[in-house]
Amino acid sequence: MSSDLIKKKSHTGADVEVIGPDYEAGKPESKGLWREHMANREEMLKYLETGERYWYAEEGYGSEKRKTPA
Repeated sequence: MSSDLIKKKSHTGADVEVIGPDYEAGKPESKGLWREHMANREEMLKYLETGERYWYAEEGYGSEKRKTPA
């Protein structure tokens, strides 16, 4: 990992130093198939129900609750 400083221009044209790439090079080990991480049908259904509730619920979710609907 490298955290070298790189000189770039800001929106005003001034030179500024920013942190360069700070990640480990490589490729993902898995394909990201969510079904492989579920042990049985009940876990799959719970996963899908939770996702649908997040996107389609009337009451909102967590910190995204609004006083008035959009």
